[in-house]
Amino acid sequence: KIGAPRVEGTDTVAGKAVPALFFGERKINNNFDVVDGIRKSHQATATVFVKEGDEFVRVSTNVLTPEGKRGVGTQLARNAAYESVSKGQQYCGPIDVLGTAFDACYNPIKDAGGKVIGASYIGHKK
Repeated sequence: KIGAPRVEGTDTVAGKAVPALFFGERKINNNFDVVDGIRKSHQATATVFVKEGDEFVRVSTNVLTPEGKRGVGTQLARNAAYESVSKGQQYCGPIDVLGTAFDACYNPIKDAGGKVIGASYIGHKK
């Protein structure tokens, strides 16, 4: 709803340079308005990943690490969700997110040309 997704340049997330993901004019890297809004309106956890090489890196999330910090800069585990979004497909089902069990849906984020440039996640703790 906030604009077409695209990757433009790079940005630093948790001390690591990764592609900068935009929806329209809004940069998503290190911007927590959208994921925090999802938590507020749906009591759900949410993450946006950007694709870097073969990995999906968390650039915006409301999921906390065991230390109580946002899990930005971490990578999507090589699991069923990874396999699906890598192929441009949705995954919905049980998943472990940073050590906690969730029921979740992952969707690929595609640019105007249909290339997978990231992934989104929304889930509820089991």
